[in-house]
Amino acid sequence: MYTLMESVRSAFQAIRAHALRSFLTMLGIVIGVMAVIAVVSLIQGFSNSVTSEFKGMGANTLTIQSYLPRKDRLAGKIAKVTPDDLLAIQHDVSGISGLSPILPVGRFYGTVKYRNQTTNSQILGTTPNFALNNGQYPDRGRFITPDDDLHHHHVAVIGITLIKKLHLPADPLGQYIQISGQWFKVVGVLHPRGQILGFDLDNRIIIPYGTALSLQGAATVPNIGIQLNINNGKQTDAVVERITQILRRSHHLKPGQDNDFKIQTPTQLLGTFTSVLNSITVILGGIVAISLLVGGIGIMNIMLVSVTERTREIGIMKSLGARRHDILMQFLVEAVTLALIGGVIGVLLGYGIGMLVAHAVPQFRSAYVPWWAVALAFGFSGGVGVLFGIAPAAKAAALDPIEALRYE
Repeated sequence: MYTLMESVRSAFQAIRAHALRSFLTMLGIVIGVMAVIAVVSLIQGFSNSVTSEFKGMGANTLTIQSYLPRKDRLAGKIAKVTPDDLLAIQHDVSGISGLSPILPVGRFYGTVKYRNQTTNSQILGTTPNFALNNGQYPDRGRFITPDDDLHHHHVAVIGITLIKKLHLPADPLGQYIQISGQWFKVVGVLHPRGQILGFDLDNRIIIPYGTALSLQGAATVPNIGIQLNINNGKQTDAVVERITQILRRSHHLKPGQDNDFKIQTPTQLLGTFTSVLNSITVILGGIVAISLLVGGIGIMNIMLVSVTERTREIGIMKSLGARRHDILMQFLVEAVTLALIGGVIGVLLGYGIGMLVAHAVPQFRSAYVPWWAVALAFGFSGGVGVLFGIAPAAKAAALDPIEALRYE
């Protein structure tokens, strides 16, 4: 233990004695760790933001959507979940509540107008249960009501982005906006949710489902999404199986044919997203970690130079009784110390950069550095120090004391 402490003390003395050289030596480690921490902090912060969005949905909420593999879509096949499917589920599936259809008005976005201002927005036709299923409630005014849906009232609940884009009054309640050529009265403003991956969650308008159906007309059968809650979480598999049977029968699917729909829980949706995000984290982390290897090569080169400069010192130490492993330990500890100091600086700078980007780019709500990322950064830094410090340390330990004392 004494030898180790003495080696650490000697390492800090050597680093202080050649401060500029030491800084340039650890610069590669600093850049590598900084890049890794910055990337991880942003991705994990984004992951936490998305996770919080999913938590707004109930644990027992099911989402039903039409689905076809890419090859089938390219072949021109069409899949739909229809209002008839909604009615079949409502009548034939027990143990569920909060049934809510979701009908987009327009393929992706619809045109919205207020006076001489026009913009595009996501427009959803749904029922009052949507707020409960998604934890999305108005900050001001009210949400749509069963009466709005039943009588096809032209009312709308808007996100705060619409207030800015359409130059609506700060309190837009009671104002009229035009959707698909029809006038709608603003009755509520949704609680702000921010942005994710460039998608503005507040650029949204919610209108009654019945009204959305009337806007679309009867010429085509609409493709809707369906959300519902399972009353008893232990019955999730049974409910999913029952809904699958109903939809397969409704869609005239033969035995052996794949489903043209998908039924997912928030946990499954989040699991899929997390899996993709973890893969991105590993790939990006691996790419930027290459700079750590470059930093390790820098440490090895400088330590080899240090061995050459301190040849006479090594000779004196050996003549005074220093053993081979004492010399090995001293230079190895110095290399690891350089790497770990670089790791500390890199972690701090990386987190700082992550925070700056998170505040500057709306898509990233916050930066978050998990403990495993810090442990990995220090572990990798220390490993680089050991790996690239062994050769210089072994060279120093192998010097002949007589030859070392004669070295000029």
